[in-house]
Amino acid sequence: MNESAEITIKELSDMAVGSYLLADVRDEISFGYGAIPGAVSMPNIVELAKEGTLAKDKKYILYCMKGVASADAAIELRELDYDAVSLAGGYSAWLMASFGGDDKQEDIEKSLRKGRFHKALFSKFAKAINTYDLIQPGDKIAVCISGGKDSMLMAKLFQELKRHNKFPFELVFLVMDPGYSEVNRKLIENNARIMGVPITVFESQVFEAVYDIKKSPCYLCARMRRGHLYNKAKELGCNKIALGHHYDDVIETILMGMLYGAQVQTMMPKLHSSNFEGMELIRPMYLIREDDIKQWRDLNGLHFIQCACRFTDTCSSCRPDGTSASKRMEIKQLISELKKVNPFVEGNIFKSVENVNLSTIIAYKQNGQVHHFLDTYNDK
Repeated sequence: MNESAEITIKELSDMAVGSYLLADVRDEISFGYGAIPGAVSMPNIVELAKEGTLAKDKKYILYCMKGVASADAAIELRELDYDAVSLAGGYSAWLMASFGGDDKQEDIEKSLRKGRFHKALFSKFAKAINTYDLIQPGDKIAVCISGGKDSMLMAKLFQELKRHNKFPFELVFLVMDPGYSEVNRKLIENNARIMGVPITVFESQVFEAVYDIKKSPCYLCARMRRGHLYNKAKELGCNKIALGHHYDDVIETILMGMLYGAQVQTMMPKLHSSNFEGMELIRPMYLIREDDIKQWRDLNGLHFIQCACRFTDTCSSCRPDGTSASKRMEIKQLISELKKVNPFVEGNIFKSVENVNLSTIIAYKQNGQVHHFLDTYNDK
């Protein structure tokens, strides 16, 4: 690609606002995780141009994650006589350029103490802890931080809960580096600094270990990462690890189990570890909606990493046609479509695993033993 078809972060910052349209060509879900301010989600921009429905009176600046897919798209647009360039380095380069900045800790904490985010985030955080009995006096909790919006918010909510000091418990803010790229490692450290979260970082080589695995690498990666977190947490004297899964993760898991696993199950709010005696896993974000997390993130001008593994940390995941890079993303899209017809669909999915009637189930499994309805059918 020649230089004239590419623009640097510095050149972009020097351009007058309104003189161009900044187009994010990643899929809509990636855009939802974080984007350059002012950008418009346009994963199908090339298709629009070919159809002749894309205006030609604008200058288009395209970007993806690393600048590869956007470079290809810019070339196609230029061949169709559009004024289009690609942002060199993509969203990753923009994130790197934005590192530093002022300490936002005070404003972030204020946003959780009053107004709509206190109700939508902290109150639901506290409700989950009380409803599912997640924390007891004397607990030492490893708050596991991946660097994404969910775990970073969870860290701040735990700090806020600690400030209330209703009963004694300890916190360790634990970050495992499984082989992050330089930009993702720096982004985690920078966010922790500006948010006032004192992180403890340790390294593993999980990404390296699963990179060449052909069958279910994401499942294996998740299991290995959790094992490392349990091990480090126990080493630090913790009896619990906290993960940042939220309400939307729960309902997506329910549907994934049904549609792809042929089973009815949910993501539990807490679990005893089967491999680390005396350890528990808790999910205090269980009742928090993802849209509220995104709005809190955007209000505070924060930018977090997405999935940072080697399978998605390249432009191979920037699919211009908007197709999903994972089964979970497909489920997100399915729920979004169902919600257009039934606005209560999310709540109904969540409550479905609270309202299970075993008398209407063909078979179920408990503690490894299968129970079939015929086993007791004639016991009446």
